Amino acid sequence: MKKKSKIIIAVNILLVLLIPVPTRYKDGGSVRYRAVLYDISKYHQLDLESETGYNDGWNIKILGISVFNNFD
Repeated sequence: MKKKSKIIIAVNILLVLLIPVPTRYKDGGSVRYRAVLYDISKYHQLDLESETGYNDGWNIKILGISVFNNFD
């Protein structure tokens, strides 16, 4: 019985670390997904000087270290 309860506790902790909480910004449609272990930001900001009218890009961080960023 102890082994089963330890497995259940480990699965619950893993879920808490991996399930993101979305945050939507009022800048044209940007969304940020934050979990304890990672942070993913999808930028879609209004920009009147751009050809398309928007600045688009991604920023991915794992454990606080940026691993991918194509947004200036």
